[in-house]
Amino acid sequence: MKFWLSRFALAGVLIFSTGNAFLLGQVAEKEAKRSSGSWGQFRGPSGMGVVLSDQITTKLDPKEGYRWRTPLQGVGWSSPVTDGRVIWLTSAIASEATEEQKAAAVEKFQMTKMKEIAGSLELLVQCLDLRTGELLLERKLADVDQPKPIHPMNSYASPTAAISGDRVICHFGGYGTWCLDVQTGEELWNRRMVVDDSVGPGSSPVIVDDKVLLTCDGTDQQFIAALSMGTGEICWKTHRPKMRTTNGEFQKAYCTPLIVQIEGRQQAVIPGAQWCIAYDPTNGDEIWRFDHGGGFSVTPMAILADGKLVFSTGFTSPELVCLDPTGRGDVTSTHVLWRTKRNAPTKPSLVSDHENLYVISDDGILSSVSLETGETLWRKRIGGTFSASPIISGSKVFIGNHDGDMTIFKSGDEYAELGQVAFGEQIMASPMVVGNDIVIRTKAAVYRFDAD
Repeated sequence: MKFWLSRFALAGVLIFSTGNAFLLGQVAEKEAKRSSGSWGQFRGPSGMGVVLSDQITTKLDPKEGYRWRTPLQGVGWSSPVTDGRVIWLTSAIASEATEEQKAAAVEKFQMTKMKEIAGSLELLVQCLDLRTGELLLERKLADVDQPKPIHPMNSYASPTAAISGDRVICHFGGYGTWCLDVQTGEELWNRRMVVDDSVGPGSSPVIVDDKVLLTCDGTDQQFIAALSMGTGEICWKTHRPKMRTTNGEFQKAYCTPLIVQIEGRQQAVIPGAQWCIAYDPTNGDEIWRFDHGGGFSVTPMAILADGKLVFSTGFTSPELVCLDPTGRGDVTSTHVLWRTKRNAPTKPSLVSDHENLYVISDDGILSSVSLETGETLWRKRIGGTFSASPIISGSKVFIGNHDGDMTIFKSGDEYAELGQVAFGEQIMASPMVVGNDIVIRTKAAVYRFDAD
């Protein structure tokens, strides 16, 4: 098995080398065995940020306590994923817009004063050796002229990649979805599913059996699509239900599908504007739908814990809603267990230890919420602005903020901080776990920290 090595030249030009091959070989196989499985999608195997091991270190010294640190070119808020041998990430290099390009964007797009305008983009995929952090591949997938403006907190490479078998899916919203060969990095297919996302790409792809699920909730149209892993062809496409509002800005959303088994049937649960809906991932049929109100720009993934489905309703008045997910059809008036407005997030997802939920609001208020009743058990202002989703490792919860501070606390009925680490580099991506080690992406680099 060969993995082709490519590097950036000093002049900044991407060069592809087919003459130097990196053999995964025995080192990679040993690493895969040591890593105890993969972390092949956003928020890990379950999609809920749950890690079974409780041995992950809390001593995250970003100056000299890491196993390796690898700087990356470009900017991307996508989280790292791995098959147990190599790490895949996406990034984008944006050029500064000229005055003429800025003027053209103001005429063409809405609310540009609130957004960042780029002149052009290079969309990149990067692959690191999990054992050493060595950059094995850095490939330009596409050039984009005059990209749409994005929100200043977003990036052009926010969706997290997904791995299944010998294929990796790299998604950049309406700019394209690429399927690459895991061993060679070669493109197998690409497809564009274009909607007006208004503030840039957000939702990540999820692989279910032989299909790639994509959330396409734009201001102009809203639908869920499944692409064939083999060919990239559209297997099915299901439009979202009609909404009360006619304003497209209040119809958009950025939620990644959650795949769960309910009473022996697979569900893809995808909250969106006004509606939270469960689909059959094999054919796109609706299983149930819930009208949550007027929320929009929904970003946090739903979670399932102790048989209860919990999600956030998004902007402008976010709520946490807990549902019984066993219903069929419209369950708006029949399957609500509880709902609360206290400290519901609009960007970070939730985690749970199957007794309590742990919720971080965008402005840094951490809460423990009873999964059974929705009652707030404790609240703690830890400060900062949050977009990244937390992970829970046994009884340890890890969450990073925009200032680059990683807070670690113990799950339970009382707040107990285990540590706070200042990376000094913005954290927008969610952590990844391999075995007992943790991998953290900041704006500048990727770190791997060994277990105690």
